[in-house]
Amino acid sequence: MQDYNKGRWKAKEAKFQGMKEGMGNCTTNAFKAKPHFLLKRLLPYLLYAIFPIAFFRLYFYPSSLPQSPSDQLPINSPIFIASAISSNSSSPSPSPPPAEEDLKFNGTTQCDYTDGKWVPDKSGPLYNYTSCSTIKYGQNCMRHGRPDSDYLYWRWKPRKYNLSRFDPEKFLIFLRNKHLAFVGDSMARNQLESLLCMLASFSPPTLVYTSGDDNKFRRWHFPSHNVSVSVYWSPFLVEGIEKHEGQNYNKLYMDLVNERWASDLGLIDMIVLSIGHWYLHPAVYFEGDLVLGCHFCSELNHTEIGFYDVFRKAYRTALKAIIERRGGNGNGIDVVVTTFSPHHFEGEWDKAGACPKQKPYKESEKALEGMDAEMRRIGVEEVEAAKLNGTQHMGGKIRLAALDVTKLALLRPDGHPGPYMHPFPFANGVQEHVQNDCVHWCLPGPIDTWNQIMLEIIKGWKGKAHSVPVG
Repeated sequence: MQDYNKGRWKAKEAKFQGMKEGMGNCTTNAFKAKPHFLLKRLLPYLLYAIFPIAFFRLYFYPSSLPQSPSDQLPINSPIFIASAISSNSSSPSPSPPPAEEDLKFNGTTQCDYTDGKWVPDKSGPLYNYTSCSTIKYGQNCMRHGRPDSDYLYWRWKPRKYNLSRFDPEKFLIFLRNKHLAFVGDSMARNQLESLLCMLASFSPPTLVYTSGDDNKFRRWHFPSHNVSVSVYWSPFLVEGIEKHEGQNYNKLYMDLVNERWASDLGLIDMIVLSIGHWYLHPAVYFEGDLVLGCHFCSELNHTEIGFYDVFRKAYRTALKAIIERRGGNGNGIDVVVTTFSPHHFEGEWDKAGACPKQKPYKESEKALEGMDAEMRRIGVEEVEAAKLNGTQHMGGKIRLAALDVTKLALLRPDGHPGPYMHPFPFANGVQEHVQNDCVHWCLPGPIDTWNQIMLEIIKGWKGKAHSVPVG
C-alpha cells in the first residue's frame, strides 16, 4: 500500500513538474516573440498617470530655467548707459555698449544731438496741407504749388543716438492738464503751427481765443488731454514799440519785460521763447530813461552799438522775470529757448531763385559762423546762466533747456517757401519781381524736427535717463 501511494505521488509530482516546465517554456517564448508587447500595453496608462502630476508640479511649483545673459533683466527694465566710467572702480568691466542704432536720445545733457546730419527718410511727415487746417498761408508750400517734394523726406540723425519719431500722443500725455505757450516773433509762431499740425494728427484742437492783428495772440485746446497751447506775439521779449509809418525803427526798453505775455506767467506751465530776426532791424535801445545806443540809425544822433549785447539783455530780462515770478511760488515752470534760425537768401528777396536749393547741405559744405554762430551762442549761454540762477535761488523749481537748432537749420536751405509763400507764383511765367521767403519754413518741413527734439527734452525732464528698452 505504501508503495502504491508512493508511486501515485511520484506520478503526480512528475505530471506537475511537466506542467510547470510547459508553462515556463510558453511564457519565455511569448516574450521572445514580442519583446515590446508589455511596454505597449502599459505606456498609455503611464502617460495618463504622469500628465496630471507634472501639470500640478509645474503650475504650483515652477522651477527656474537657465537664462541667457540678455534674459537676466525684467522685460520692462531699461539698460542705463553712463556717460563716463571711473577708472578707479573696482566693479567688473562693463559689457560692450549697445549698437549705435539702438541708443535713444531723450533730452539729457549726455547726448549732443547737434552733432549729426540730415539723412533720407521714406516715412515722410506726420501731416500735410489737407490734414492740417492751421498752416499759415505763407508757409503752405504744397498747397501753393511747390513742384518738388524731396524736402519732405529727410530726418535729422545724431551721430551717436537715434532721434525717435515724434509721438503726438506721448506729447499730449506729458502735458496733460497743462498750458504750453510760445512767445516770440514769427519763428515762434512757425514752430507753434508745426506742433499744432503734428498733434492734430492724433487729436484735433479747438481754437478758443484769438486777438490782435493777424491773430498774433491765439490759444487752442486739446480736450482729449486738457492741454492748452498758446502763441504770444513778442518779437523782442522786452517792452518795445515796433516801427510804423513815421518811425522807421523800433524802440526797445531793455530793462522791462513785455507784460503782454509776462502777466500771464501764473497761467503757464511750459514756455518756449524764440526771437532773433527782429533784432536785425533798425532800433533805438533804452534802459530806464537812458539811451543805450542804436542799431542802423545813421539818421539819429545816437551811438551805433549793434545788436548782440541788447539781444543778450533781452534774454536776461525775460528769464529773470520768469525765475522771479514762477520760481519761488507754486509748481515752477519749464522753459525752452529755441536758438536762432538762419536765413538762406542767396540773391535779391524779390527775384526768382532767392533760395533755390532743393536738398540739404552736407556738413562740409556749410559752416556755422559769423552772425548765426554768435546769435546761437548768446541764447545757449543765457540759458546756462539762468539754470545756475534758478537752481541756486529757486530750489530747482524751474527747468530750462536750449533747443539748439541753429546748425540743423543752417543745413536746410531747401526747406523755405521761397516764391511759394504765394499760390502758384509762376502760373503766368517768371515775373520780374517775385517775393520770396527764405526765413520761415514750409509746413510740413524741417521745423517739425524742432518739436521732435523738444519732446525728447520733455522726456528727459520727466526723469527718463538714456536707456535702451529691453523686450
